[in-house]
Amino acid sequence: MLWSLAKIAVFLALIAALAVGSGLLAEQGGSVRIWVFDQEFTFSPLMALLGVIVLLVLVWLSFRVISFVLACLRFLNGDETAISRYFDRNRERRGYAALSEGMIALASGEPVLAMARARTAERLLNQPELTRLLTAQAAEAAGDNRAATEAWKSLLGDEQTRFVAVRGLLRQKLAKGDTATALKLAEQAFALKPKHGETQDLLLKLQAEGGDWAGARGTLSQKLRSGELPRSVYRRRDALLALQEAKTVLDEGSSIEAREAAIEANKLSPDLIPAAVIAARALVEKEDRKGATRVLKKAWEAQPHPELATAFAGVEPDETPAQRLKRFRILFQARPDHEESRLTEAELNLANEDFLAAKTVLGDLPQSHPTQRSLAILAAVERGMVAPDDEVRAVLARALSASRGAEWLCEKCGAIHAQWVPVCASCSGFDTLAWREPEGVQAHRPASGAGLEPLLFAATRPAPAVPEPAALPLAELAEADPPEPALDDPGILLPHATPDEILRRVT
Repeated sequence: MLWSLAKIAVFLALIAALAVGSGLLAEQGGSVRIWVFDQEFTFSPLMALLGVIVLLVLVWLSFRVISFVLACLRFLNGDETAISRYFDRNRERRGYAALSEGMIALASGEPVLAMARARTAERLLNQPELTRLLTAQAAEAAGDNRAATEAWKSLLGDEQTRFVAVRGLLRQKLAKGDTATALKLAEQAFALKPKHGETQDLLLKLQAEGGDWAGARGTLSQKLRSGELPRSVYRRRDALLALQEAKTVLDEGSSIEAREAAIEANKLSPDLIPAAVIAARALVEKEDRKGATRVLKKAWEAQPHPELATAFAGVEPDETPAQRLKRFRILFQARPDHEESRLTEAELNLANEDFLAAKTVLGDLPQSHPTQRSLAILAAVERGMVAPDDEVRAVLARALSASRGAEWLCEKCGAIHAQWVPVCASCSGFDTLAWREPEGVQAHRPASGAGLEPLLFAATRPAPAVPEPAALPLAELAEADPPEPALDDPGILLPHATPDEILRRVT
């Protein structure tokens, strides 16, 4: 609307300027004299200007007539397409002008004008791969999905534009949330251009979200062959996908296939914590306890983690607390100064009822890096050493506002996950989860049993039949009277459990 008003205003301004200029020329005195063949012609300034304009028009018409006459002569001389080419050149000239105007309008954010120019260009040109492409893009920008879909579909028949058309339809399906159809279109686009990097990434993302781990591994292999991915990154991500394959097979109940897939995932990336855990359990099922120990030790050397400690305890589920503490020495010696090693050793000493050793191993962690877990262990130690109730409650009160420690954190969007997954549930990032401590408010969320699921060291062994009192929330434990000491089963310990759960287990 504003553009139309502006054009009308400019037109009226030009008419007004011509009228004023004509009036000024008419008021001017004098005359223009021209001598032609000894004859003198006298004109007023206004008539001279009009004569120049008429002369220019006549010259332009003369060139057009001469071109047409030459085309007729060529036609009479046997060139049957001379006249048609003469008119086609004019159509092409106007068609390409409309096409360029449409592209400029689309780049300028005027999709409606771009669609109008595209229709004009399509009428004048015989170039559907250009005009319909412009129509499709302009319709998408204008929000006309129906017109855009029709334009993209019309381009599917041409081999040159088929890939572009499939990608256009793929974008529309993704915008609508139709991931099933989008996955099929992405597969078609990948088949047309396997080395296209953006298509590879999109197909890999859709396959991972849909749980097609075997297909995702094939796409990842193509990324490696096309040079889009370094080999080190490829091995890491292929291990992630192999791990998910193992989990899928495990869910379906095929234990042998699950074991083999888990062991393959661990071979591809020995430092991948979930792969090491599942591979160790698979080796234990095969009665290969030495192999399971070797897998977990190598993963612990790369990154100590509570799940690795849980799996390591499950290698020998029937051992006594003293035997377990002795067997764990190979892990503690691999990373003696790591916080996870110190916390795990302190918990094992608690299970062995060696409270002084637990406090010695814990050291200054509750002061230098207070977390809910370290403070809960300290409270259990103090309670085991028969410290005053006020001191135990004070430690638990500190744990209420302490950091939860390291968690599975998405490095792309900052979302926290209770368990490791290859694709972030928040931002759909692939291989973005890292085991580290969140920063800011997220690190100091209140203690909750739902937020930190207990991981039993003796997860493979049934719980004791001795009845246990109901667990109280941490806030209530800090205020309630502590129960009488009763070590029901010191062999069961909760690494990375809630503070109230650890305290309940050892009191």
